[in-house]
Amino acid sequence: MLWIKCFHVLGVMAWMAGIFYLPRIFVHYAEGRATGEDVRRLVIMAGRLYGFMTVMAVLAMSLGMWLWQGYGISGRWLQVKLLLVMGLIGYHFACRMFVQRMRQGAGLPGGLALRLFNEGALLLVVPILIMAIVKPFG
Repeated sequence: MLWIKCFHVLGVMAWMAGIFYLPRIFVHYAEGRATGEDVRRLVIMAGRLYGFMTVMAVLAMSLGMWLWQGYGISGRWLQVKLLLVMGLIGYHFACRMFVQRMRQGAGLPGGLALRLFNEGALLLVVPILIMAIVKPFG
């Protein structure tokens, strides 16, 4: 099971790298588009990064379910963690919506709104880590 846990953590790390970087691409796209810059490269980057992070998300969730089956379902901390992970999946799909808008050449919210959106992932990830490591609810 430790090998599964190791690859689960690697998958989560790769997914989070995308979750934290993709909104920065959105910021550069929105601000570049507003000033008339060529943002085509950012559209390509965003699409490729989204594809990569989706594969990593599926890997992380699949291995997480494997761990869940192996260790059993126990503790309130796990229920809270899974609820927060569902929020992170929702965030992932919100990123998908922005990538699709970029591909269509549509505008995105302003830079400040996208910077705040970027912080949303952190508000989910920190409590997920606390649930997984500290297990405050037993």
